[in-house]
Amino acid sequence: MVMTAQPADPSSHSRPEPHSGSLAGRLNWLRAGVLGANDGIVSVAAIVVGVASANAPSTAIVAAGSAALVGGAISMALGEYVSVSSQRDSQNALIEKERAELHDDPEGELDELAGLYENQGLTPQTARQVAIELTENNALKAHLAMELNLDENDVASPWAAAGASALSFIIGGVLPLLAILLPPDQARVAVTFVVVLIALAATGVIGALLGGSRVARATLRVVIGGALALVATFVIGSLLGTSGIG
Repeated sequence: MVMTAQPADPSSHSRPEPHSGSLAGRLNWLRAGVLGANDGIVSVAAIVVGVASANAPSTAIVAAGSAALVGGAISMALGEYVSVSSQRDSQNALIEKERAELHDDPEGELDELAGLYENQGLTPQTARQVAIELTENNALKAHLAMELNLDENDVASPWAAAGASALSFIIGGVLPLLAILLPPDQARVAVTFVVVLIALAATGVIGALLGGSRVARATLRVVIGGALALVATFVIGSLLGTSGIG
């Protein structure tokens, strides 16, 4: 019996594939948010555990934790703003350079684009035709995508980056602050250790999944690093509390 090939379902070709630059941008934002939350958890937890282990009253813990939360969020926001501003300036400079080249030498740029597609494996004739059609549609977009892997509509916003970093840091930092304040005094350090390590494990898993790395290894690194920070500040706080300096 002869089997006839079934025509492909047209609807299967109409589903948008998640290959756009905007998706990559969203994944980067998610990873940055996870890292910001992780920093907030470790930074605030280390400070409140250190202060609590020195037998400080709750008011001192609140003051230290709140200062760490606000100061850390501002520091994260400023750092991200400066970093992304530099990135945006570089991107804008590249876009303007490419725009000027297209204005000054359109034929040379067309030849360059065709050559790039030919280097990707297209025949010279096909590469030339693709370059012509893309140039007629949006020359700048075609050159930015092929030469620089850049989209002028995806230039990063430093204000959005700063806000996202500050927010993720605060969300992560609130957790150890609540964990140290809500339990009874004799259990607050132990509870904070458990809560923080569980939270770090969660951020490690999420970060690994977003980054495509091994979950166990990535999670273990985050948990061990956070545990070392907590142990270090706990020991310092205990020594200061015992000596009477705290």
